[in-house]
Amino acid sequence: MDFSFSEEQQAAQEAARAAFSKVAPDAVPSPAMTSRAVAEDFDRALWQQLAQSDLLGLVVPQEHGGSGLDLAALCLVLREAGRVLARVPLLETGAAALTVAAYGSEELRASLLPRIADGTCAVTAASAGGSGHERPELAVTVRQQGGSWVLDGVQTTVPWAQTAELLAVPAHTPEGAPVLAFVGPGAEGVGLAEQFSTNGERYAEVRLDAVRVPAGELVTAPEAAGHLHRLLCTGNCALAAGLAGQVLEMTSAYVSERKQFGHPVATFQAVAVQAADRYIDLRAMEATLWQAAWHPSPEHVAVAKSWAADGVRRVVQTAQHLHGGAGADVDNTLHRFHAWAKQLELSAGPAAAHEEALGDLLCGQENAATEDNRRKDLANTSAG
Repeated sequence: MDFSFSEEQQAAQEAARAAFSKVAPDAVPSPAMTSRAVAEDFDRALWQQLAQSDLLGLVVPQEHGGSGLDLAALCLVLREAGRVLARVPLLETGAAALTVAAYGSEELRASLLPRIADGTCAVTAASAGGSGHERPELAVTVRQQGGSWVLDGVQTTVPWAQTAELLAVPAHTPEGAPVLAFVGPGAEGVGLAEQFSTNGERYAEVRLDAVRVPAGELVTAPEAAGHLHRLLCTGNCALAAGLAGQVLEMTSAYVSERKQFGHPVATFQAVAVQAADRYIDLRAMEATLWQAAWHPSPEHVAVAKSWAADGVRRVVQTAQHLHGGAGADVDNTLHRFHAWAKQLELSAGPAAAHEEALGDLLCGQENAATEDNRRKDLANTSAG
């Protein structure tokens, strides 16, 4: 079996490298030097450049103006974005496009996907629920009223909610069925309370008070909300892998140049062992990422996210240690990567939450298998 990337996927990666080649991680103020957001909006100039490079329509079906590629291609692009700390909602928009393409009505696909592909509609997504410790669809209720739907509830830490054109909001019906609604941030009944993330980006707590959503802007397929969340988790892993890879390269270059006792510190055994451990972390992050990207089942996504959360934290902590005091200096780019790593570690759930979810999934499978075997034994006994 050939596990290499296709020519189309590799071409997308090369286009992303070109688009991100001029992005400077320190193009905005340091999050350590401001008590508010580092900028009022995401990088609109970069967003338009991504649109011109056909990267925003990467996963949009061809009949709606995109390239029709898959999650693996999106993750290749996101990995490049993570290397430069690109300040764009590429993950959220791409995940929303994949979800709408898979589960949305023809009306919604025709109205939304072409606008995503040409860069005129940036989509953000709620993934933390009302508290950050619950499934996001449980934080919002939706009820049908006439020819529209009405949303009530709260979603916290929604990135770029103030400036994105649409918010993807998971919710649940009175019967408990999960749905996915697309809401404009300026819609009547939408309240946005300012929040600021660890990496200095502008977030918001989104309050929905009897917000009306036309039936055509709601995805009622029960799989859609969970699918979106798994895509966000997987894309988060890709961003973390890109960031960790860049930090490991920065650290390797630094310890090769810095000298103590007349020798590069990279030649010291303790330094080499720490760097080797972090390389193993990075390879594990990438291996589990691609498994999840090719088959985003709940189990694979939980494994990938737990490795990404713990791995990216260990990589930046070791980098800070090996850089000494230089790594904490706000004039050094490394401290920005540390802030972004902490944000990625906790976004869409920390490692412990995904390990707990994985345990529940494995227990459920074991219980189901045990029950199935019991039924087979009873059937065999009856037949005998």
